Amino acid sequence: MRLKLEVENNTLIIHLDGELDHHSTEEVREDIDNAIDSRNIKNIIFELSNMKFMDSSGVGVVIGRYKKVDKLGGVVGIVNSNPHVDKIFEMAGIYKIINKYDTKEEALGNM
Repeated sequence: MRLKLEVENNTLIIHLDGELDHHSTEEVREDIDNAIDSRNIKNIIFELSNMKFMDSSGVGVVIGRYKKVDKLGGVVGIVNSNPHVDKIFEMAGIYKIINKYDTKEEALGNM
């Protein structure tokens, strides 16, 4: 799993590349939480165009970061998810609490 973090206007854009599973979630969670805490982050965008696989522990990372920024009055968006990840998110009810966008720019415009 490769993780790239960038910040635009108090929004953390998280680029996930590879597989987010029980082998990688702890490190990913720590890196994201450190960025949220140290950079005054309010909103998050998960950019998933290079996501190959996600299991339930990956869903836990997304939900946990949602809960963290929700307490701060922020929101979370999903961008460029593939059909496999979409199916997992739909089954888990993620799209009931987190919006899906076609582009990063669209997501930024709605935050």
